[in-house]
Amino acid sequence: MGTNRLEAFSDGVIAVAVTLLVLDIKVPPEGSDQSLLHALLHNWPHYAAYVVSFLTIGIIWINHHAMISRLARADHSILILNLLLLMSIVLLPFATELMAAYLRASSGQALAAGLYAGAFLLMSLVFSALNRHILLNRAHMLRVELPLAERRRVLIRALTGLIPYLLATVLAVVSPYVTLVICGAVAVFYALPIASGGSPAG
Repeated sequence: MGTNRLEAFSDGVIAVAVTLLVLDIKVPPEGSDQSLLHALLHNWPHYAAYVVSFLTIGIIWINHHAMISRLARADHSILILNLLLLMSIVLLPFATELMAAYLRASSGQALAAGLYAGAFLLMSLVFSALNRHILLNRAHMLRVELPLAERRRVLIRALTGLIPYLLATVLAVVSPYVTLVICGAVAVFYALPIASGGSPAG
C-alpha cells in the first residue's frame, strides 16, 4: 500500500497525544486562600513536564514524517511496527501527568520519574526499530535508493540519542529532578537546527 494513509493516521494519533498533554494542566480553583499567581507558580511541575513532552512528541512527529517520506510503499510489517510506535507515543500523556503529580511527593517520585524517562526510551527504541527495519530490511521499498553506508549513518546517529534517555531512566532513583532536566535537555537540543535529523527518533 501507499504511505499516505499510514502518515495521515499517524498524524492524527500524534495530534491527539499532544492535545491530551494540556488537559492535565488544571486551572487553580476560585476562592483559594492563595493568590492566583502563587497557585500558578506552585503548579510548575505540570508546566515543565508539559513543555518537555510536547517538544519531544513534536520532534518525533518531524522525524516520523522524514522516515515515512523515504518510503515508496509500506507492507504489513511496517504497519505493525508503526502501530507499536503510536502505542508508545499515546502513553506519554499518562507518563507526563504521573511525573508532574509525583515530582514533589514524599514517596513514589523515583518510580514516577523512571516511568517518565522510560516512556521516552521505549518510544525511541520502537522508532529506531521501525527506522532500522525500513532502512535495512525494506531498502527495496525506498523512494530513492540510498547507499548502505548512508543508511547505517542515519541509524547510528539515531541510536546515540537513546543514551540520554537510558541515563535519565537509571538516574531516576537518584533524583527525579535530574531525570526531568536530562529529558528537557534532550528535547531542547534536538529542537535546535544544528541537530536537525539527529534526534533519538531519527
